[in-house]
Amino acid sequence: MAPPKFLVLLALFLALISAHIRADVSIDGGGEQDGSVGGTGVDSDSDSSVLEIELNQLRSKIQILESQISERSQEVKKKDVVIAEKEKNIQDSSNTIESLQKDIVALQKKGTSDADEQVGKAHARADELEKQVGKLKRELELQNKEKVALEARVNEAEKRILDLNLKLADLQKINEEQKKAIRKSERALRVAEEEMVKAKLEATSIREELSQVHGAWLPPWLALHLVHCKSLVEAHWNEHGKPTWEMISQKALEKKVQAEKWAQPHVETIKTKWVPAAKEQWSVVKTSAEPHVQLLTAKTVEVYKVTKDAVTPHFNRLQEFVDPYYQEAKKFIKPYIDDVAVAAKPHVDKVHVALKPYTNKAIHAYGKFLESATTYHSQVQATVRETLKKHEITRPLATKELEWFAASAILALPVILLARVFSAIFGKKGNKPVRNVNSHHARRKAKRGHPDK
Repeated sequence: MAPPKFLVLLALFLALISAHIRADVSIDGGGEQDGSVGGTGVDSDSDSSVLEIELNQLRSKIQILESQISERSQEVKKKDVVIAEKEKNIQDSSNTIESLQKDIVALQKKGTSDADEQVGKAHARADELEKQVGKLKRELELQNKEKVALEARVNEAEKRILDLNLKLADLQKINEEQKKAIRKSERALRVAEEEMVKAKLEATSIREELSQVHGAWLPPWLALHLVHCKSLVEAHWNEHGKPTWEMISQKALEKKVQAEKWAQPHVETIKTKWVPAAKEQWSVVKTSAEPHVQLLTAKTVEVYKVTKDAVTPHFNRLQEFVDPYYQEAKKFIKPYIDDVAVAAKPHVDKVHVALKPYTNKAIHAYGKFLESATTYHSQVQATVRETLKKHEITRPLATKELEWFAASAILALPVILLARVFSAIFGKKGNKPVRNVNSHHARRKAKRGHPDK
């Protein structure tokens, strides 16, 4: 509606401007005619030039107005396009508003049913929440009970800690006393070492004195026999024992290498297959055998106590019965033993004096052997104790007696095996009985010479 009105107004404006221009032109023409009638020719020329300038100005203004009008018309067209687009958008928005109103009405209708469903769901959710609240209350009650039990345990643990602190203080006192005793024993050991050094000096002097006595007392045939035996043993060892030992060690190394090559795939299969199966079987056996082992240990302890209680009175009676006979035999044998001791004393003294250097060395070596044996025995005993205490089945068997016997057996077993090996290598084999071949041949000849055949 707006663009047509604007065009009409623009046309009217242009018509008025053109009419005004025409009126000015006519007025100027009439004046010129009057001037020409009443005036000179110079005035008419100046007026015509002025009119031409004004006409040119008016034409330029008209062109400017026409260009402005064309621009305004283009802007109006653009605005018409924009207005049309906006009208379309308004129409579309009105259509969407109507559709949305319809949807709102439909949703309002559906909202009642959905609200009922949501109310039902809310009630069900509320029931579930009430159940969960009940469960949480029960769990809180259980946790409170556990808290009370834990507090009681904490109190007991604190009491135990106090008792352990008291025991620790007592142990510290005992440790200090033991340290004092160790210091005293170290001092005594130093004094004993000094005395031992003095005794060694005295022993060396006595040994030098007794070496002459030993050389004079020992018969030459015995010394020669000892040297001969020593040379025979060395020759036998160099001839038979040493090569045999080297051969055995070489074969053992070869067998070890072969066994490692042979056992490598088997070891892998054992690790991958047998070890897990063995662990499972061990766990099953452990769980099944643990009550039986406990029952067996309890029964063995009971049987031991019963047998001890039963045997003790009989042993006491036997001791009481044998004691008078032992006392009478002792009284009867004592004078003979005294006579033998008096008669053998000078000979024993001579032997003691002769063997004293060797006995000192033997005692020293025996002392070192005992020290090393005790250390190894204690180490083996500790390992046996640890291995027995690792497993629950063997834990009740970890007693001092069993540990001592097991360690002794482990240490003695290599010595026994070496003794058996050396006895098998160096021992003399028994001669087999020789058959009488001549008798068999004579018997065969007799059979061949039989006249019936």
